[in-house]
Amino acid sequence: MHKTGFPPIADKHATTLILGSMPGEQSLRENQYYANTHNTFWRIMASLLGFAHDTPYAERARILSQHRIALWDVIQGCKRHGSLDSAIDNQSIVANDFVSFYRKHPNIRRVFFNGTKAEQEYRKRVLPGLPEAAQDIAHARLPSTSPAMAQLSFEQKLSAWAKALRGNSTGRA
Repeated sequence: MHKTGFPPIADKHATTLILGSMPGEQSLRENQYYANTHNTFWRIMASLLGFAHDTPYAERARILSQHRIALWDVIQGCKRHGSLDSAIDNQSIVANDFVSFYRKHPNIRRVFFNGTKAEQEYRKRVLPGLPEAAQDIAHARLPSTSPAMAQLSFEQKLSAWAKALRGNSTGRA
């Protein structure tokens, strides 16, 4: 079944970009990033940025923007059965337009990948086609917040994300 992702949550002042691979089934149904309550993304962001993880979605998105954090996915569309990255048909992947994104968001200085698949697809499908300035943006993979990444506890994931985001220009993360 063909899936199509979401537009980014980003404003022109964003300095940090967090990239997932492709929204899962629940996220697609609810039209929200990380809608699966077992995914720890919003709990981690709430802990780091000082809001309740069950704050309404529009407010969570606004808080990310306030902290100069943009949120998007590497994959714009693909064929996938279910929600797992391992179920993505790699031949069907279409990447998002990062050339246009970076042109509209020139302050991005750091990219964090929410898991392995996001990093792999970005390096394979996006990075080679970027202008030199965008290729020089710092990149790092963080532990996936997906419930499928059960090897790490919430506290271990939170610690890794906190360490990475600590350099956020707002000084709060």
